[in-house]
Amino acid sequence: MNYQTFQPNSDLNSLIKCHWTLEIPAEYQSEKQRIVPDGCMELIFILGDDIKRFTSENEFIIQPRAIVVGQITDAFTIQPVGYVHCFATRFYPYGIANFIKTPLKNLENKETPIDELFGQSVAHELEQKIIHATGTQQRIEIIEAFLLNKLNEEATIDNIVKSTVDTLLLTKGSSPIKAILKEDLSKRRQLERKFIKQIGLSPKQLGKVVRMQAALKLLLNQKTETFTEIAYESEYYDQTHFNKDFKEFTGTTPKEFLSDEQMTLSSLFYTKD
Repeated sequence: MNYQTFQPNSDLNSLIKCHWTLEIPAEYQSEKQRIVPDGCMELIFILGDDIKRFTSENEFIIQPRAIVVGQITDAFTIQPVGYVHCFATRFYPYGIANFIKTPLKNLENKETPIDELFGQSVAHELEQKIIHATGTQQRIEIIEAFLLNKLNEEATIDNIVKSTVDTLLLTKGSSPIKAILKEDLSKRRQLERKFIKQIGLSPKQLGKVVRMQAALKLLLNQKTETFTEIAYESEYYDQTHFNKDFKEFTGTTPKEFLSDEQMTLSSLFYTKD
C-alpha cells in the first residue's frame, strides 16, 4: 500500500491542503474500508480498477472514475475490486467553493461526477489529460493549471467564512462561533447561510469534524495516551462527550477503531496528512 501526499503550488496553498496518490496491488486482499469525515472535500480520479461504495450492508454502486467527494457527516464504506490507483486533490473546507458554482450542500455525503460540475466537454478533456499524464508531477501540473484558470474566472469566498474556517482549523475546532465573531451574534445567521452555501456544513458541524480529526490524529500517533487524556487535550467536556462524537463520526468506539481492519485506509490518511 503506497500512499503519498504532495504540497500544492504557492498560488493555491491557501485553498488546497494537498494532492495525494494511493496505489494498492491487485493481489492485496481487498477488505472493506470505512472512510470517516475530515471536514475536507476532494477531487478524485480513479486510474486503476473499479471501487465499490456501499449504500447499505450488501448493496453498492461503482464509483464514477472522476468525482468530487462532498462533505461527509457519516462514515461510509468502500471496497476496491482489484488494482487501486488514485490521484486526488484535497481542499481546505472553504477551498472548492472557488471553483464550482453548485451549492456545496448539494454535494454532501455523496460523490458527484465532475461533468455535472464543470460541464461534459471540459470534464472529459481534464479527465483524459489526467489519465494520459506520464506521472504524478505532470498530473499535479495539469490539475493546478485547470484550477488556476477556474480561480481567475471568479472569486467566491467571503472573508468572514474564510476567517471562521481558519480559526476553527487553528483551534482544532474548539472555538465557539460566538467567540470567533467576537460576540457579534447578529452576524451568526448570515454566517450560517454563507457556510451552508460555500462549505456545505454549518460552522458548528465543521467545528465538530475538525475537533474529531484532531482527536483521531492523537489516537493514531500517540497510542500511549489514555482516551481520557485525548478527550481533554482535544477540548471535549469529558470522555463521555468524546465517545459520543467518536461513535457518531466513525460508527465505532475509540478502542474498536484501533483494531478494526476496515479502518486501515482512514488510519493511513490520518497518520500521514
